[in-house]
Amino acid sequence: MPTESHPAPLLSLAGPTGSGKTHLAMLLAEAAQARGITVELISMDSALVYRGMDIGSAKPTLTERAAVKHHLIDILDPTEAYSAARFASDTKRLVSEIRQRGNVPVIVGGTMLYWRAFAYGLSSLPPADSVIRAHLDAQGKALGWPAMHAELMALDPITAARLEPNDSQRIQRALEVVQATGKPMSVWLAESPSDDGRAGSLIPGWLRLVSLEPSERAQLHQNLESRFDAMLHAGLIDEVRTLRTQPGIHADLPSMRAVGYRQVWEFLEGHINTEQMRYKALAATRQLGKRQLTWLRAIEGRTVFNPFDASGLQSALQYCLQELGTVK
Repeated sequence: MPTESHPAPLLSLAGPTGSGKTHLAMLLAEAAQARGITVELISMDSALVYRGMDIGSAKPTLTERAAVKHHLIDILDPTEAYSAARFASDTKRLVSEIRQRGNVPVIVGGTMLYWRAFAYGLSSLPPADSVIRAHLDAQGKALGWPAMHAELMALDPITAARLEPNDSQRIQRALEVVQATGKPMSVWLAESPSDDGRAGSLIPGWLRLVSLEPSERAQLHQNLESRFDAMLHAGLIDEVRTLRTQPGIHADLPSMRAVGYRQVWEFLEGHINTEQMRYKALAATRQLGKRQLTWLRAIEGRTVFNPFDASGLQSALQYCLQELGTVK
């Protein structure tokens, strides 16, 4: 995105799932308000866009949303699809609107593909091919996505190496690209004229990235386990059960592939028991966090804080407040 689109640096808060991004954002908004600055938050989360997906997505509470204005939450039904390109477009518009009101936009979330699209622009990958996609869907259901991942490894080992064997959505897209064009996705990305956020990418000058990165992985895992158990206690299974009754909702939708929802759906189908559901959900959540950290650590120029250390969280808050002196 051109620098001239952003008259002042823009603050973004990122980190792996469960690292406390929303907590920091709310602390920042409250502290800024005490200084006469009104912060509006732009959600950078691929699950929060969906209505009815509240518990499993750790959506900010109604109280939090009443206290601080949030954007890009509850904007779609679960039957609809959202994309990195749409996020980049929506966020560019929102940043302009928020600034016109005299307030300060802050991006907060962990969907790093969205951040990359907003920060660097998207690579010129070919458009989706519905015929090839339908064929791959059928193959994936018949053979299993680990087998499809193995096929991708033979065709595009660079892309396959960064994907989990059950990451159906991204495996499907990578296979679609190579089947439609005869050229692997990794080659398309390498030939892209834009810096799309690959390893070693420097943050654009109009962005400030605060990254919450726990120093102890075990501490993050414990936090994720406690959080998922709290979701179950709060009614996650009933939430997914209700979603399943809505017309047009099925297991292959992007919304229902979200971590936690996918595993509870499998449980409600009778394929796994409660213990297996919990184990698989926690494993998928840890894998998601690992991927998010990998994305973040490849970005040069980010400012890192440990959110599970009291002094680290306070330092992050003070840093963000200092940035608000220039982030308008």
